Amino acid sequence: MATDYDTPRKTDDEVGEDSIEELKARRQDKGASTVDVDEADLAESLELPGADLSNEELSVRVLPRQADEFTCSRCFLVHHRSQLAKDDGTQLVCKECAA
Repeated sequence: MATDYDTPRKTDDEVGEDSIEELKARRQDKGASTVDVDEADLAESLELPGADLSNEELSVRVLPRQADEFTCSRCFLVHHRSQLAKDDGTQLVCKECAA
């Protein structure tokens, strides 16, 4: 819920002066702001696992590991050298896996 911090604030005396009708009208206004979602359109845009992707081509350029990067021996992700937590000589471990 967004809050406008620039609007003038009511004092305790002014808050007590709100009538029941005003409070009911505010509650009804909040209920009217809900958005109806058409479930049929949502279902058509989802792709199911196992869909036929044989005609699709990979459009991502894959770069080889750079000189300042390493592959973690636990999670097998490529990280920058600044994320190196342990270097056991043969095994490099990132900070996330070492934690």
